[in-house]
Amino acid sequence: MAHGGRALRDPLRATGAGAGGAGHRVSAPFVVGVAGGSGSGKTALCRALAGGLGPERVAMLCHDAYYRDRSELPAAERAALNYDVPDALDTPLFLEHLRALRAGLPARPPRYCFSTHRRIGEDAVVEPRPVLLVEGILLLHEAQARRLLDLALFLDVPDEVRLARRIARDTSERGRTHRSVLSQFEATVRGAHAAYVEPTKAFADLVLFNIGRVDRVAETAAGVVRERLAQRRVEAA
Repeated sequence: MAHGGRALRDPLRATGAGAGGAGHRVSAPFVVGVAGGSGSGKTALCRALAGGLGPERVAMLCHDAYYRDRSELPAAERAALNYDVPDALDTPLFLEHLRALRAGLPARPPRYCFSTHRRIGEDAVVEPRPVLLVEGILLLHEAQARRLLDLALFLDVPDEVRLARRIARDTSERGRTHRSVLSQFEATVRGAHAAYVEPTKAFADLVLFNIGRVDRVAETAAGVVRERLAQRRVEAA
């Protein structure tokens, strides 16, 4: 959606809404869902969006923090599981936290170790903000999650680009080896993407092709968010 050079008043600044705090209730945050395959750039887009909209006014919630804890299984069995299917995620807990944030209440996501496939406690509290960015591979697969979104984005990226990004990310940030990332991609990720992720593109309000600079994609997405927020303010007036 283009603005044709028309200057829109930033509805985030117009509300005068601050960052909030523990126990502070922010009424009706605008919830943006960002979905797409592994390595499509969801986290990078959310960070760029937060920077463009004002980080003090944006909260983020990641679906992949909610992988089920597999501590009860031996390490070899944990490593052999398919983590690219809906059942791999603790979606009930995720929905509980998403509903809390949507209601203007804080939530504390679990902390997950991707190299050992175990939960290792809890992460920092996510405080409510006027805009909530929610990202995840299978976010749009869950009907209950879709109903909690005000805007759904899907990042469409070719397999080879996503694989290259996944290798770079998992070897530098998640303690994985190049061989293990490649093996997992071919064994489970590619097939699960076709079966569970790609079909959810149909549920997106906007499909974005993210094969270049993420700041350009973020600029397009931020424009849509601002436009929707402005529309919400008009409707609420």
